Amino acid sequence: MGTGRPGAGTRPVAVEEERTLSRLWHVTLSVSGPHAPVKDVRRGLEQLAHDHPFLLTSRYAGDHAEIRYWEEARDLHDAAAVALRLWGEHRSTANLPPWEIVGLEVIDRQTYHQRVAEGYGPPPVARVGVHPF
Repeated sequence: MGTGRPGAGTRPVAVEEERTLSRLWHVTLSVSGPHAPVKDVRRGLEQLAHDHPFLLTSRYAGDHAEIRYWEEARDLHDAAAVALRLWGEHRSTANLPPWEIVGLEVIDRQTYHQRVAEGYGPPPVARVGVHPF
């Protein structure tokens, strides 16, 4: 239904459609490396959570940590790409240990809730925040 004018008849809702296509993904990122002082690990994870309030929970020890959060993305590839960059991109700003990513799980919201309902989902999170293992 164009009117002959440039842009007429196009739908200006492309941004809304893109937003509609976004889904929530539950991300669990596991990192590990040489032992670091536990207080420094905690401080780094707290800074990361402050800088990025989307973080749901973090668990840590002196040589490994696990970060769990919800990511809004178009598809699994986009959610995984963001997750794989998270630790490295914020290592210096949050003063995180020089650990490597050793595990990544990205599941859609429906699968997450199905797993929890069936009793074999991720371990329940007692509290949101940064906690020792």
